Amino acid sequence: MSPAMRKFAWALTPIASAAILFGCGGNGDRPATAANQSQNTSGEVQQIDDSSKLIVDTNPNSCAKLASDGSSVVVGSGVSGDPAAPEPSSGYRLGYKAKHSSSYMVVANTPLATKAGCDVLKAGGTAADAAVAVQAVLGLVEPQSSTVAGSAFMLYYDAATKKITGYDGREAAPVAATGYYLMRQDQTNASSPAPVPSARRSGRSIGVPGVMRMLELAQSEHGKLKWSQLFDGGIGLATNGFVIPSRMGDAIQGSRNSLALDGNAVALYFKADGTPRAAGETMTNQPYAETLKALASQGADALHKGPIAQAIVDKVAQSVGDDAAKTPITPGLITLEDLARYKPVKRDPACITYRSYYVCSMAPPSSGGIAVAQSLGILENFQLSQFPPLNPENEGGVPSVMGVHLVSEAERLAYADRDKYVADTDYVPLPGNGLSTMLDKGYLSGRAALIDQTKSMGTAQPGNLGDVPLGIDTTVEHGTTQFTIADAYGNVATITSTVESSMGSFHMTNGFLLTNQLTDFSANPVDSSGKPVANRVAPGKRPRSTMAPTLVFRGTEPGDFMLATGSPGGGTIIQYVLKTVVGVLDWNLDAQQATSLVDFGASNSATTSVDGANTALDTSALVSGLRAMNHTVSTSAQSSGISTIMRVQKDGKWVLQGGVDPRREGIVLGDGAL
Repeated sequence: MSPAMRKFAWALTPIASAAILFGCGGNGDRPATAANQSQNTSGEVQQIDDSSKLIVDTNPNSCAKLASDGSSVVVGSGVSGDPAAPEPSSGYRLGYKAKHSSSYMVVANTPLATKAGCDVLKAGGTAADAAVAVQAVLGLVEPQSSTVAGSAFMLYYDAATKKITGYDGREAAPVAATGYYLMRQDQTNASSPAPVPSARRSGRSIGVPGVMRMLELAQSEHGKLKWSQLFDGGIGLATNGFVIPSRMGDAIQGSRNSLALDGNAVALYFKADGTPRAAGETMTNQPYAETLKALASQGADALHKGPIAQAIVDKVAQSVGDDAAKTPITPGLITLEDLARYKPVKRDPACITYRSYYVCSMAPPSSGGIAVAQSLGILENFQLSQFPPLNPENEGGVPSVMGVHLVSEAERLAYADRDKYVADTDYVPLPGNGLSTMLDKGYLSGRAALIDQTKSMGTAQPGNLGDVPLGIDTTVEHGTTQFTIADAYGNVATITSTVESSMGSFHMTNGFLLTNQLTDFSANPVDSSGKPVANRVAPGKRPRSTMAPTLVFRGTEPGDFMLATGSPGGGTIIQYVLKTVVGVLDWNLDAQQATSLVDFGASNSATTSVDGANTALDTSALVSGLRAMNHTVSTSAQSSGISTIMRVQKDGKWVLQGGVDPRREGIVLGDGAL
């Protein structure tokens, strides 16, 4: 065990029959006594500090996975059954069942990140505290999907106030950017060539990062532990080593040519003989450990001011590669002022009532939440419960033809509106009265009337929401990750975090990758008809996203928490989240069944996707049925990473129920989530 992890474990160790409580938000570190112990719903003793309501779980089996022999296995221990051991990086893991815990739970797409968040919850932290710890580890062990210099959206439900807050940590374009930032090396010259080696590999794709500023804001408002101690897990792994997961190993191998242009990436991800590091090998990342130490001591300022900020600016400005050929690289225009100026934004979520539920997701600059809410508002006009999947006990089952048809048609209509109307609303407002106009039940009922229950519409037109002179933008986003957290206080966080495409821009500094997030903007500020595109580049603007962290409550307002979910998947996130929500609300699937259920859906194209990842299921009748209804069907394997937590009744008690996507490497951990 590393010194950092020993320090963390020490804080959980009973001393003289009393657990030491650390980081009580200014109330001091006081030992718990018998007078302030309580029992959770499973009868396990927990420690409560009366002044701060800090709960410490002393059960040694919490945050552990049950091995086949019935013993508890610590994630990252390297013993037999360790879920952090590399698995096949693609395909589908059969046999997953819903996990249950009595008080707290974390679901993330890598075991080591899940463990880091669970340890924070076990120590009495909130969902906001745990989110920081998870992100710190993700940047180390899942760099193909996430980075501390990236962006994220988070929905946070505060149980005490029954309030949902949307936190926007999306990257921003530098002040020097114009509409042609991604198209021309010289933004002012119409004949200037495109950035090289490509817009993505150039410095132009790199935005001003926002995820750590966002987490810092949320943790300052909702955390109970000390910020400085939330990085111990990541520091320990970066310093003492971790086993490279399969997806990370594949990403390094697949990106080796682009990574080879960056000396820092070569030093970290390549061996002395010039070959890329592979899954199953143990590696350290000391520069990343130093970055986490700086974040722990200085807060997010460590990335936005000072030496690390200057290193980011210098890396963005790099004009030639570190390879022998000195490959030209078009530099980006981020400055220290851009980094210092960045602020996260709190936004009201996009919410809609759906049957007897209240559903909220992220508002712009993400389009994902609006599209999920619009799709639900359209589907509310159909008796979707009549078309459940066949045999849901088997990996969620095979969706019905009509179920897939109705959901994918609703998505086509929602994507059509997204492609025209949705961007950063601080720059381009939504039509009419904004969210209320786009989520109006009358408007969505009219959209539902466009669905023919006998055949697919192929592609949809955007709705008539007034005379809005905007073009259509079909820019597609790429790689992300998702983590979902419920704490012992009733708070819930659902976070989608991203580096954009796998391994981002391939630029690396101080142990972390920089994203290519600005390629989520429309490269051309006008469409083929010359109309301005809502999602065009502008100084300080945030690119449109499809990330859709989502919360569901029973009833018509927040208060009775039921479901939290979200997924990576770029432009298909909407489809992954919607099928999960519909699976629970309309088809009564549990958290694992809804997560495992065959991914399906459509963007605004003639193609409907039916996930082929689970080859043990026979989807041939579904595919032929859809084709008979004029759907063009793709059966390519999908790569969702859905992370789901539900609050359900089990054996007469309210418990948390978790489901993890079998298409990735994640796990569910909690107090008793075995």
